[in-house]
Amino acid sequence: MATRSFRHCSSSFVLLLLLLQLPSGSGELQSNYYAESCPNAEEIINQEVANLYDEHGNTAISWIRNLFHDCMVQSCDASLLLESKRGKGIVSEQSSSRSIGMRNFKYVTKIKEALEKECPTTVSCADIIALSARDGIVLLGGPRIEMRSGRRDGKESYASVVEEFIPNHNDSMTLVLSCFESAGIDVEGTVALLGAHSVGRVHCVNLYDRLYPTVDPTLDMDYAEYLKGRCPMPDPNPKKVRYARNDRETPMLLDNMYYKHLVAHKGLLLVDQQLASNPITAPFVQRMASDNSYFQDQFARALLTLSENSPLTGDDGEIRKDCRYINAD
Repeated sequence: MATRSFRHCSSSFVLLLLLLQLPSGSGELQSNYYAESCPNAEEIINQEVANLYDEHGNTAISWIRNLFHDCMVQSCDASLLLESKRGKGIVSEQSSSRSIGMRNFKYVTKIKEALEKECPTTVSCADIIALSARDGIVLLGGPRIEMRSGRRDGKESYASVVEEFIPNHNDSMTLVLSCFESAGIDVEGTVALLGAHSVGRVHCVNLYDRLYPTVDPTLDMDYAEYLKGRCPMPDPNPKKVRYARNDRETPMLLDNMYYKHLVAHKGLLLVDQQLASNPITAPFVQRMASDNSYFQDQFARALLTLSENSPLTGDDGEIRKDCRYINAD
């Protein structure tokens, strides 16, 4: 039975050291977990992910973000997917300010429906999150990560504590590192995981502080002018969702272009640029900027660790029939 470790970010390194002594909770996860109970499970997930990518390329980015947000908050147990439901006392983690811009949850339901037709109440939503992230990463040109499965689904949302676990875009690097370390991710792995910002986009609301009233001096001036064009202030059309892509050169490739931009002072978020200026993280930024294979190796290692953060296994939790709701008693 997996041991749950209840943790949160802290700038106290004494607390951090204590947290790192807790069991990892990888429990009974194993390769080819569904080999007997649902032999086609992983192929079904892979095919559904590929089909969705062909129709809506940005779903591949959503799979990565789903894994990060689910596994950073308490446990890899699909708590992220639960929707608010009156009478059940559930407030969705998706309602948190840390979840701004997250989308495509409906496509998780599509994958789950395909699995339910093949093997009813067998494949967990938590495993769908992990395995869809694995397959999405490959579609984005990233490494193939041999993830184990056997996770079970939790029965509660952690909406009230999401902000204690998910770093904010303007947090100090000390706090960001402690957040990741409390999930078992070392400094090198943290720098690599933030490389997921190589794909996707950032909403302008998270960039205004670096552009107005004066430009952040750590930001390349020409790049700042481009960002002002993408994110004007005041916004002439406040109802329009405005954003800037993390990487204009290879926006749909999970590669080391992100680090090359950081070295050139073209990191979008403050937390991105801090990676290049902080003496603890800067050496890893430099190495990843010059070696894409090294970046992808470290990204795979760190994401595998994160995917096994305190999962529910064995008799804990349940296998949801619908990823949006806990099963009826």
